[in-house]
Amino acid sequence: MSEFIYKATDRSGKVIEGSIDAENEPAVVSKLRRMGYIPIRIGPASGGRGLARSINLKISLPTPFSGVSAKDLMSFTQELSTLIKAGLPLDRGLSIIIEITDNEPLKVIIQELLKDVRGGKSFSDALTKHPRVFNRLYVNMIKAGEAGGVMNVVLERLVDFLQRSQELKSTVVNAMIYPLILIVVMSVVISIMLIFVVPKFVDIFDTMGQEIPLPTQILLSFSMIMKNFWWLIIGFGLACYYGFTKYVSTEKGRLNWDTAQLKLALVKSLILKVEVARFSRTLGTLITSGVPLLQALAIVKEVVGNVVISNSIATIQKAVKEGKGISTPMRNTEIFPSLAMHMIRVGEETGNMEDMLIRVADTYDREVQNAVKRFISFLEPALILLMSLVVGFIVLSIIWAIFSINDVSF
Repeated sequence: MSEFIYKATDRSGKVIEGSIDAENEPAVVSKLRRMGYIPIRIGPASGGRGLARSINLKISLPTPFSGVSAKDLMSFTQELSTLIKAGLPLDRGLSIIIEITDNEPLKVIIQELLKDVRGGKSFSDALTKHPRVFNRLYVNMIKAGEAGGVMNVVLERLVDFLQRSQELKSTVVNAMIYPLILIVVMSVVISIMLIFVVPKFVDIFDTMGQEIPLPTQILLSFSMIMKNFWWLIIGFGLACYYGFTKYVSTEKGRLNWDTAQLKLALVKSLILKVEVARFSRTLGTLITSGVPLLQALAIVKEVVGNVVISNSIATIQKAVKEGKGISTPMRNTEIFPSLAMHMIRVGEETGNMEDMLIRVADTYDREVQNAVKRFISFLEPALILLMSLVVGFIVLSIIWAIFSINDVSF
């Protein structure tokens, strides 16, 4: 048995805090519900941040410039879903969340939402005032839930969508952490050797006055450049980065960059699988929530990260508007994988396209995980080999010069 801290609310909307002994979090939820409480947040009593966890998995990536992280957005959606499902009115649910929210920017936003809702605005209209936190997908799903009177169902779908999307992001991001660490370590080690270790041999070689082997000359040249012009190298790197970001921020530059990515054999398959999973899950979730297909495609077009694929979706949207269905235009774009097109065509023919889209997303989520594992299994030894070759070249060049100076055959 472990001790857990909880925040809950009773049927009147009063927020209650306390601790309870249970085997795990689901057991805490069951106990609280038997006591007539609606659980909102649960965490272990030990560890100061336990209470910051909600019942389900949350997103950790930030939402830029809003002061509200995706984790906070996930908490808000989860808590509101729990309260609405328990039968509390929307305004009461929002007021409860205001009491328990620690993030001040989010609290201010929820207060504005509450003010608008109590002032007669719909919840979806209130959300549109905060586009940096609530994107078009979020707003349109809420709007569909309001129109169909199924707000609790839509909120649950939003929670599931955000969780699945985050799992896909986490798969890619977490897999890249170790290779990035290797790259940083490799860069630091090589820089230290070139800037601090190799220059110590320069004076020795100059004093001997003997011809230095070509590999050692190349090494010493790189070392002198690194030591005397490191600021220029850093400045050049920053200038290249700035120029690249400015270029890809333009419409033509972004199109050229995204096109180039789809031509690289190593990353093309992974990019397509990630984007197909995102396309399918977003479209399936929107259609299931009652958003019209044309409107859903317009939203998906903005969610997809690759411009080439986004333009293909625009072509599909135009064809759907002309009554040509969705699977045939998908095939004509020559972008989407055959498996995805066949599964969507089957869903279209059986009238069960939204469920089939979710199946496609689940399939490609697994494909992405497998592809990332294969890519990392290739990348890690390649980086280690590259580091070994560079360090080996440095060491052998110095040893070669020493043997040459002493007239010893190498």
